[in-house]
Amino acid sequence: MKIKLDIDCTPQEARAFFGLPDVAPMQEEVLRQMQEQILDNVRKMDPEVFLRTWFPVTSQGLDEMRRAFTGATGRSKRPPKE
Repeated sequence: MKIKLDIDCTPQEARAFFGLPDVAPMQEEVLRQMQEQILDNVRKMDPEVFLRTWFPVTSQGLDEMRRAFTGATGRSKRPPKE
């Protein structure tokens, strides 16, 4: 014996039928808080401050950056002068 039952309802109607809580207000609040946090972090990312933090414009900072690049490329020595 085979029984087939098709129920045509929305997810909200199914949750109400089974007695599950409506979590839509909580989801909206969580999404609102996440959007605020993301926007706050984006506002804090001023390109000028970001670059100054990562690449200080001093001779020592430039030398450190050069050493990092040469270390990353595997070239630890300068090519010999001819």
